[in-house]
Amino acid sequence: MRVAMLTHCQAITQSCSYTEAETIVNVLDFKKDVGLWHAVLTSVMNMMHVISIPYALMKVNPLSWIQKVCQYKAKVACVKSRDMHWALVAHRDQRDINLSSLRMLVVADGSNPWSISSCDAFLNVFQTKGLKPEVICPCASSPEALTVAIRRPVDESSAPPGRGVLSMQGLSHGVIRVDSEEKLSVLTLQDVGSVMPGAMMCVVKPDGVPQLCKTDEIGELCICSVATGTSYYGLAGMTKNTFEVFPVSSNGSPISDYPFTRSGLLGFIAPAGLIFVAGKMDGLMVVGGRRHNADDIVATALAVEPMKFVYRGRIAVFSITVLHDERIVVVAEQRPDSTEEDSFQWMSRVLQAIDGIHQVGVYCLALVPSNTLPKTPLGGIHLSETKQLFLEGALHPCNVLMCPHTCVTNLPKPRQKQPEIGPASVMVGNLVSGKRIAQASGRDLGQIEDNDQARKFLFLSEVLQWRAQTTPDHILYTLLNSRGTIASSLTCVQLHKRAEKIATMLAERGHLQDGDHVALVYPPGIDLIAAFYGCLYAGCVPITVRPPHPQNIATTLPTVKMIVEVSRSVCVMTTQIILKLLRSKEASAAVDVRTWPPVLDTDDLPKKKPPLLYKPSNPDTLAYLDFSVSTTGMLAGVKMSHTATSAFCRSIKLQCELYPSREVAICLDPYCGLGFVLWCLCSVYSGHQSILIPPSELEVNPSLWLSAVSQYKVRDTFCSYSVMELCTKGLGLQTDLLKSRGLDLSRVRTCVLVAEERPRIALTQSFSKLFKDLGLHPRAVSTSFGCRVNLAICLQPHRLGKLADQGTSGPDPTTVFVDMRALRHDRVRLVERGSPHSLPLMESGKILPGVRIIIANPETKGPMGESHLGEIWVHSGHNASGYFTVYGDEALQSDHFNSRLSFGDTQTIWARTGYLGFLRRTELTDANGERHDALYVVGALEEAMELRGMRYHPIDIETSVIRTHKSITECAVFTWTNLLVVVVELDGSEQEALDLVPLVTNVVLEEHYLIVGVVVVVDIGVIPINSRGEKQRMHLRDGFLADQLDPIYVAYNM
Repeated sequence: MRVAMLTHCQAITQSCSYTEAETIVNVLDFKKDVGLWHAVLTSVMNMMHVISIPYALMKVNPLSWIQKVCQYKAKVACVKSRDMHWALVAHRDQRDINLSSLRMLVVADGSNPWSISSCDAFLNVFQTKGLKPEVICPCASSPEALTVAIRRPVDESSAPPGRGVLSMQGLSHGVIRVDSEEKLSVLTLQDVGSVMPGAMMCVVKPDGVPQLCKTDEIGELCICSVATGTSYYGLAGMTKNTFEVFPVSSNGSPISDYPFTRSGLLGFIAPAGLIFVAGKMDGLMVVGGRRHNADDIVATALAVEPMKFVYRGRIAVFSITVLHDERIVVVAEQRPDSTEEDSFQWMSRVLQAIDGIHQVGVYCLALVPSNTLPKTPLGGIHLSETKQLFLEGALHPCNVLMCPHTCVTNLPKPRQKQPEIGPASVMVGNLVSGKRIAQASGRDLGQIEDNDQARKFLFLSEVLQWRAQTTPDHILYTLLNSRGTIASSLTCVQLHKRAEKIATMLAERGHLQDGDHVALVYPPGIDLIAAFYGCLYAGCVPITVRPPHPQNIATTLPTVKMIVEVSRSVCVMTTQIILKLLRSKEASAAVDVRTWPPVLDTDDLPKKKPPLLYKPSNPDTLAYLDFSVSTTGMLAGVKMSHTATSAFCRSIKLQCELYPSREVAICLDPYCGLGFVLWCLCSVYSGHQSILIPPSELEVNPSLWLSAVSQYKVRDTFCSYSVMELCTKGLGLQTDLLKSRGLDLSRVRTCVLVAEERPRIALTQSFSKLFKDLGLHPRAVSTSFGCRVNLAICLQPHRLGKLADQGTSGPDPTTVFVDMRALRHDRVRLVERGSPHSLPLMESGKILPGVRIIIANPETKGPMGESHLGEIWVHSGHNASGYFTVYGDEALQSDHFNSRLSFGDTQTIWARTGYLGFLRRTELTDANGERHDALYVVGALEEAMELRGMRYHPIDIETSVIRTHKSITECAVFTWTNLLVVVVELDGSEQEALDLVPLVTNVVLEEHYLIVGVVVVVDIGVIPINSRGEKQRMHLRDGFLADQLDPIYVAYNM
């Protein structure tokens, strides 16, 4: 408004007693604020002579303004405290300086609490050069209220200017308390004179209703005058809050009919009408209910020795909101010559100083290389942009210190566990305290009528002999190579004959008795299958072992050796290539080669037939041993009897509807669990053809599995998460190319993920979306669930298309959303999709025929109600019959395999899976008209972390962390002496490593209420992953403790 501009110029003229032809030297930016008002507008109004000194010249010659004052005998100079500071540093070699002509030195940023030290120091030095003390006139201004107050030039006789020494503690609570200057924790302020002529000022509370402050309270200065701004261009709402404020007294009545304008300055009015400014509204940070000013914290940081460590004007302080409170972040530019040691010393001193003086913790202190913080046009720090870069993880600091342990004080209280109620807690029929008991079962094997010929036989070896007689030329196995062509295949009779020869070799060369254990060390393929049945024919107990990796013998061979020893194998069977590998130099460096049992290679087999095939008599004897390394690094072997093996094959045959005319594609590792059973056993039992695709070949050719599925028109396929991940990452951008090559997945009815973990819903969904264009039905992908005590509990074969009407269909896999916070307390609370803290869980597959499940409390062993979280217990004909360990730990054995409920049905013998989960009855009906019970697996008990009295599953924290920054490709968490350690793999330049530390700490606090103790940033591929695609967190932990990870950066949060 013109009237405001004219009135403002008149007010300045009156306050500063400007007269015509006076000379004024201006160092400020004449395009805005004080520089514009004094050196352009008011000077024209009064016809004054202005000498403007551009910022570029000041950089070259900081004394230029003082020289011009002397040269022109200027009466007035307009400067900032920075210009006074520069002049002090540069004045030493100047002789003939005389500042006696100055009657007024306007300090434009006089309202900034730091300016007082510059003013004092300047006066100290230049008083001898003719500078009079009363000449220094600080002023306070803001873009909205224009000049708020200015100290008038006075004659020497009047009283000296006002000083305020205020307690920081008091200021943080918003009150004025005078203190003594000796203390460090005080703020010394100078007055900025009195109110402008024709204006009225009041002080209102900084938040809420604009209520007048008491005289000893700090508040926002508001001005009522013609000479203020009137609106923000185009922002009506903000305009109302800033330019049309009607302050009210304590009883709520407005104090004036005219609107006031907020100045954005915090301060108070002293008794003599002098105005003091203590800071700005936009630098105000409210931490834990107390107010701190960013400028004060900057001043404290800059006062820390050594001063030379950071650049004076290059330090930013702002707050970010984490876990319902503001947290202080300090970012400074460090000098290029400083060492890591220096920087940490300086950082820890800054933390102590800010804590001592302001009694507030700093959440994050970051040092960036010099000249990298975003600048404003005149060289200051661009604060909002700096904050934005920090939150986006694009600041690239070279040192970071996070202190969440000391400054996050509003975490929820740790959970105290209540003693559980025992059996007395109402149990009537199938109700546990008002809920159905959580139990479910697959179809009953006894009632299913089918023309299953293989049922007549108790042993798989007999089934194979029967098939070799009745359908000798029926192909059971086809092995593909990386080019997708058939490497080899086996018919019933070929397999039978190979197995016979291997049995002969075991008897003649190995001199084995029946019941001896034999380790089979083969690559995934046909040889492994023949060797397995050869062992059965010879009455031996086979153990399949993954061969050592030729490029990585040092780490993979010891595992092979350990399995051979723990399984008490009296002989090892393998191929010639692996035999050479076992006898190589690298092998003897990794393990003691002399202690191997005899090694037989099956590449040259004896020609003659065996005298007589071994016929086992007791179906409860051992058929084979299944060894696997769990995610916690435990090697566990379980015993599978002939009965269990046949029951298992029958259960899978019924669930997946397998018969001789079917083809199934299998892309799994054939060494343990369901992968081994599908690869080696199921085809012999059910007679279907298995197309075998070794997962290792996918590293050479990622499209191998899907091409094979398309080429052979396969309807059922099985894979692991690592295979699915390879396809998703490796083929994500190639779907159009694959489509043009004729890849078609529309015939796939079931694609089952074989796993021993909670279904990875994000991966299955992205896989389904990616390959939808190639005809993959969205409902085709489903999961299975197995564990050590029972290799497959659930297996979901969907039936798509026509078969769905014939009653063979299993219902859709259902997804539910549970509250993650309740889950930590071992409770299940279902919530809506998209609600805060919701976690999607996918049903783990349909329960196999002949399997019964119950959910039990892992501590009290009592049955749990439906939708309660507990341990999954299983009763089935194909449960393993026990652990096979050298130590014979009987207690563990009986606890895991022969458990009984503490009340309720105490007769049934259950096996404990070691996994937490819950059952939920759905609205869907099964083939037999029953309502469908869905099993949801949450996670392994031994993986779960007990922190602050709550149970956390690592995968939940890892999912949150991976989402925080595009450069985090993988993450694993574990605990170390009550500290949470987060390891992230960085896919990007190393300068991004330190950006991740605050982001990781923030997200884990926000979403999980946990303080991260250590953040370790490593290269891609450091987090060990087993063949099932599961993270080996305990191996990682051992590597971290033994200092073997070679990290890019390790941050220990204070």
